[in-house]
Amino acid sequence: MEIIKKYFPNLSEQQLEQFAKLQELYQDWNLKINVVSRKDIDELYLRHVLHSLGIAKVMQFAPGSSIMDVGTGGGFPGIPLAIMFPECKFHLVDSIGKKIKVVNEVAEGLGLENVKTTHGRVEEVPETYDFIVSRAVAQMETFHRWIKNKVHKKHQNELKNGILYLKGGDLSEELAKFPKAVIYDLPSYFEEDFFETKKVVYLPVKYKG
Repeated sequence: MEIIKKYFPNLSEQQLEQFAKLQELYQDWNLKINVVSRKDIDELYLRHVLHSLGIAKVMQFAPGSSIMDVGTGGGFPGIPLAIMFPECKFHLVDSIGKKIKVVNEVAEGLGLENVKTTHGRVEEVPETYDFIVSRAVAQMETFHRWIKNKVHKKHQNELKNGILYLKGGDLSEELAKFPKAVIYDLPSYFEEDFFETKKVVYLPVKYKG
């Protein structure tokens, strides 16, 4: 928890309480339904919570923004971002039902009223959003194909609507077809070794009506 305060010193009391509750909630639910590896549960705040909040270093979502988290798994990056941006709406989607069950229980345990979930494939979601976030669920070309009709036309944030994607390693080949992609290296924001090769990829996506 201290690592979150280190990089985000201006959190409200409610946000601090919600972040503090994450460890207990995930440890409890992980015993019933394994969504986070045992090694990672011991380093939950570094490997999952702070990693998710890399997006918050790149993008301060304007109040009223809508964000879909595709392939959320146990709720990352969606749950930490929903705590960080209580005035934004988050839609967490995963095709694995037991993972969505954990996400629902964690969101309820935290009292998050800005989170909704869907058990299903992103292609089946009818709504559009300001931003689509995710954590390395597929190659960018595949991911872009999944979400190409899911982005709002009207912009209300500093960056144009599109994808904010947590990825790692050398992305030059993967992003060759996306010249508008911008890479933000997470070591620019976080000093821990874990982030050495971690990045946020921003890709604007044009509205297709």
